[in-house]
Amino acid sequence: MAMGKLEILTQEECLDLLGQAKVGRVGVSVAAIPEIFPVNFCLLNGTIVFRTGEGTKLHAATRGHVVAFEVDDFDADVRHGWSVLVIGHSSEVTHPSEVTTARRLLSDTWVPTERYHVITIVPERVTGRRISERA
Repeated sequence: MAMGKLEILTQEECLDLLGQAKVGRVGVSVAAIPEIFPVNFCLLNGTIVFRTGEGTKLHAATRGHVVAFEVDDFDADVRHGWSVLVIGHSSEVTHPSEVTTARRLLSDTWVPTERYHVITIVPERVTGRRISERA
Protein backbone atom coordinates (compact mmCIF):
# COMPACT_ATOMS: atom_id res chain seq x y z
CA MET A 1 0.00 0.00 0.00
CA ALA A 2 1.37 3.41 -0.98
CA MET A 3 2.12 5.88 1.77
CA GLY A 4 0.46 9.28 1.66
CA LYS A 5 2.14 12.65 1.67
CA LEU A 6 1.37 15.16 4.43
CA GLU A 7 1.77 18.84 3.61
CA ILE A 8 1.50 21.64 6.19
CA LEU A 9 -0.53 24.51 4.74
CA THR A 10 0.30 28.19 5.04
CA GLN A 11 -2.16 30.51 6.75
CA GLU A 12 -3.03 31.99 3.35
CA GLU A 13 -3.82 28.52 1.95
CA CYS A 14 -5.92 27.75 5.02
CA LEU A 15 -7.96 30.94 4.66
CA ASP A 16 -8.46 30.24 0.95
CA LEU A 17 -9.85 26.77 1.76
CA LEU A 18 -12.07 28.22 4.50
CA GLY A 19 -13.47 30.68 1.98
CA GLN A 20 -14.47 27.82 -0.33
CA ALA A 21 -16.35 25.81 2.31
CA LYS A 22 -19.92 26.29 3.49
CA VAL A 23 -20.19 23.89 6.45
CA GLY A 24 -17.80 23.57 9.36
CA ARG A 25 -17.78 22.40 12.95
CA VAL A 26 -17.54 24.64 15.99
CA GLY A 27 -16.10 23.12 19.15
CA VAL A 28 -16.99 24.58 22.52
CA SER A 29 -16.41 23.56 26.11
CA VAL A 30 -19.50 22.92 28.21
CA ALA A 31 -18.73 22.22 31.87
CA ALA A 32 -15.20 21.15 30.83
CA ILE A 33 -16.61 18.67 28.27
CA PRO A 34 -15.93 19.35 24.56
CA GLU A 35 -18.99 19.53 22.33
CA ILE A 36 -18.85 19.89 18.54
CA PHE A 37 -21.63 21.21 16.33
CA PRO A 38 -21.94 21.48 12.55
CA VAL A 39 -22.77 24.99 11.29
CA ASN A 40 -23.29 26.78 8.01
CA PHE A 41 -20.74 29.59 7.92
CA CYS A 42 -19.00 32.19 5.81
CA LEU A 43 -15.88 34.32 6.05
CA LEU A 44 -16.60 38.00 6.50
CA ASN A 45 -13.74 40.48 6.80
CA GLY A 46 -11.37 37.71 7.88
CA THR A 47 -13.63 36.29 10.57
CA ILE A 48 -15.78 33.17 10.68
CA VAL A 49 -19.47 33.97 10.95
CA PHE A 50 -22.39 31.64 11.65
CA ARG A 51 -25.97 31.90 12.84
CA THR A 52 -27.44 30.06 15.80
CA GLY A 53 -30.56 29.91 17.92
CA GLU A 54 -30.88 29.74 21.68
CA GLY A 55 -28.89 26.93 23.26
CA THR A 56 -25.44 25.51 23.80
CA LYS A 57 -23.61 27.21 20.89
CA LEU A 58 -25.01 30.63 21.76
CA HIS A 59 -24.26 30.27 25.46
CA ALA A 60 -20.71 29.03 24.84
CA ALA A 61 -19.99 31.60 22.14
CA THR A 62 -21.02 34.58 24.23
CA ARG A 63 -18.94 33.77 27.33
CA GLY A 64 -15.73 35.05 25.77
CA HIS A 65 -14.00 31.68 25.88
CA VAL A 66 -11.72 30.19 23.27
CA VAL A 67 -13.47 28.02 20.68
CA ALA A 68 -12.24 25.73 17.93
CA PHE A 69 -13.53 25.71 14.37
CA GLU A 70 -12.71 22.98 11.86
CA VAL A 71 -13.40 22.47 8.18
CA ASP A 72 -12.23 19.59 6.02
CA ASP A 73 -12.76 17.82 2.74
CA PHE A 74 -11.67 14.28 1.91
CA ASP A 75 -12.02 11.92 -1.02
CA ALA A 76 -11.19 8.40 0.21
CA ASP A 77 -11.21 6.98 -3.33
CA VAL A 78 -8.27 9.09 -4.45
CA ARG A 79 -6.73 9.43 -0.98
CA HIS A 80 -6.70 13.20 -1.01
CA GLY A 81 -8.02 15.73 1.46
CA TRP A 82 -7.37 18.69 3.66
CA SER A 83 -8.22 19.95 7.11
CA VAL A 84 -8.11 23.47 8.57
CA LEU A 85 -8.34 24.26 12.28
CA VAL A 86 -9.01 27.74 13.64
CA ILE A 87 -8.67 28.68 17.29
CA GLY A 88 -10.08 31.99 18.48
CA HIS A 89 -12.48 33.87 20.68
CA SER A 90 -16.12 34.07 19.73
CA SER A 91 -18.72 36.73 20.38
CA GLU A 92 -22.18 37.70 19.29
CA VAL A 93 -22.48 40.29 16.53
CA THR A 94 -24.76 43.12 17.65
CA HIS A 95 -24.17 45.99 15.20
CA PRO A 96 -27.36 46.14 13.07
CA SER A 97 -25.64 46.51 9.68
CA GLU A 98 -23.23 43.63 10.44
CA VAL A 99 -26.12 41.42 11.56
CA THR A 100 -28.05 42.24 8.38
CA THR A 101 -25.03 41.47 6.19
CA ALA A 102 -24.36 38.18 7.97
CA ARG A 103 -28.01 37.09 7.77
CA ARG A 104 -28.03 37.84 4.05
CA LEU A 105 -24.83 35.87 3.46
CA LEU A 106 -26.07 32.98 5.61
CA SER A 107 -29.66 32.84 4.38
CA ASP A 108 -29.39 29.20 3.24
CA THR A 109 -29.40 27.24 6.50
CA TRP A 110 -30.04 23.51 6.70
CA VAL A 111 -31.94 23.63 9.95
CA PRO A 112 -35.61 24.63 9.74
CA THR A 113 -35.59 26.59 13.02
CA GLU A 114 -34.93 30.29 13.42
CA ARG A 115 -31.32 31.29 13.89
CA TYR A 116 -31.59 34.87 15.11
CA HIS A 117 -28.14 35.21 16.66
CA VAL A 118 -25.02 35.91 14.60
CA ILE A 119 -21.74 34.67 16.06
CA THR A 120 -18.24 35.58 14.92
CA ILE A 121 -14.95 33.82 15.59
CA VAL A 122 -11.84 35.95 15.28
CA PRO A 123 -9.00 33.64 14.19
CA GLU A 124 -6.03 33.76 16.53
CA ARG A 125 -4.36 30.59 15.29
CA VAL A 126 -4.96 29.00 11.89
CA THR A 127 -3.37 25.68 10.93
CA GLY A 128 -3.98 23.20 8.18
CA ARG A 129 -2.83 20.04 6.49
CA ARG A 130 -3.26 18.50 3.09
CA ILE A 131 -2.98 14.75 2.60
CA SER A 132 -2.39 13.24 -0.80
CA GLU A 133 -1.29 9.90 -2.14
CA ARG A 134 2.32 9.86 -3.26
CA ALA A 135 2.92 9.59 -6.96
